[in-house]
Amino acid sequence: MSLAGKTLFITGASRGIGLAIGLRAARDGANVVVVAKTVEPHPKLPGTIHTAAAEIEAAGGKALAVQCDVRSEEQIQRAVAAAIERFGGIDIVVNNASAIRLGGTAQVDAKGFDLMTSIGPRATYLVTRAALPFLEKGANPHVLTLSPPIALASKWVGAAPAYTFKKYGMTLLTLGFAAEFRARGIAANALWPKTVIATAAVQNLLGGDAVIKASRTPAIVADAAYLVLDSDARTCTGNTFIDEDVLRAHGISDLDGYAVAPGTPLGEDIFLDA
Repeated sequence: MSLAGKTLFITGASRGIGLAIGLRAARDGANVVVVAKTVEPHPKLPGTIHTAAAEIEAAGGKALAVQCDVRSEEQIQRAVAAAIERFGGIDIVVNNASAIRLGGTAQVDAKGFDLMTSIGPRATYLVTRAALPFLEKGANPHVLTLSPPIALASKWVGAAPAYTFKKYGMTLLTLGFAAEFRARGIAANALWPKTVIATAAVQNLLGGDAVIKASRTPAIVADAAYLVLDSDARTCTGNTFIDEDVLRAHGISDLDGYAVAPGTPLGEDIFLDA
């Protein structure tokens, strides 16, 4: 199978994991709708929807850059309409947009809680809902959400309850989509990295250069996402995948090339301690 000619609607696609997934699909000749907020260059964040679209086209795909704040149902609906106008359909939705505020209950205020939940589970729900009529007509349609397996014994449940609620909410919704859409042939799966991934969030919020050195590149998540999205939607659904497990299941065991600093011990991502 291949993603050639498929249309991917990817939130948070101007940088990081979202962009990496778009670039991997572009190598097959896919159409990628770059859905994100950043239009003008940001001093601390690399990339805009326009630079991402240019990279996707250079990689062999077709791109549509759409400015969209996924907290707005109206903007989501406009983004979906733009995708349909340009490409005629949507085959794949990737719920990647995210916001992170770690800390306990005293540390995360209402503004931080609302930001995380509106960009996380609420946007996952609204984006999937807006795209659903077109996924039903899509070729081998998939919904993929970047969220972790639910492990209530994880230390992060107590260490960061608001962020845990946000991420587990995304996973619960995705598993609900899998159950609801199974008879319609639409797959829904979650995907989470085994290790820390070198993204702007890690650089700016989670430890800077030291943590980046102990990270893998977004390409490992993108390669795992590709294998999930290229699978049969009728049989590959309702899973909470870990990136390196997906690769190993497909015979890819040498993962050294994904390391930012080969030889540096890798940091395990959160939620995987249980």
